[in-house]
Amino acid sequence: MHTPRCWAEPWWVNLLALVPFVVFFYWRRNPLELPGKVLFFAGCFAVAFGYVEGSVVVYLRGALGMLPGIGGTLADVARLSSSVYQQAYTLDQFPKSLTRMETVREAATMVMLISVAWLSGRRWRDRWAMFLFTFALWDMTYYASLRITTGWPLSLDDVDVLFLIPVPWIARVWFPLLISGLTALAVVIGTLPTVLHPAMEAPATEPNQVL
Repeated sequence: MHTPRCWAEPWWVNLLALVPFVVFFYWRRNPLELPGKVLFFAGCFAVAFGYVEGSVVVYLRGALGMLPGIGGTLADVARLSSSVYQQAYTLDQFPKSLTRMETVREAATMVMLISVAWLSGRRWRDRWAMFLFTFALWDMTYYASLRITTGWPLSLDDVDVLFLIPVPWIARVWFPLLISGLTALAVVIGTLPTVLHPAMEAPATEPNQVL
């Protein structure tokens, strides 16, 4: 795996850094209508799903012999694997069959997050906000679970493969964590008017209200 010359590669992945700022200013003018309890339980789903995602990676690396200490305790895995995990995290070492399966699994993950977002809101901007919120928490929990179980990432400057669709996205760990953290914060701020003043929430009965 090569080190990205800018924040992330391909170049267009860097445009994701604009997302939390764009949605923040948009939602300041158009507050979200997501009840606090909906945001809370969707967040619980995202955190649990992020842990499952990290567990899948640990299982997969262990099955392929990429995690020293996998036969012992989690402490053994973290102690023995932390220094080699990043070097082992290369696409070249993956069998093509598993790479294809990983790509399909990523698509299935997006379908799950989109489905939760669709069920959580009445308007398009609320659904979009919920997708961003669950994605952000899922992403941050994923890295936290890997850190706890494998000792990786050793630092926020470690390089990772973020996605495989449509081509591999490569970036240092701080990049997705920063974007996810800011995005989750933007969603929370955007829902504050509804959470603090529940009376503002009104049913979407008119066609122009669903946007």
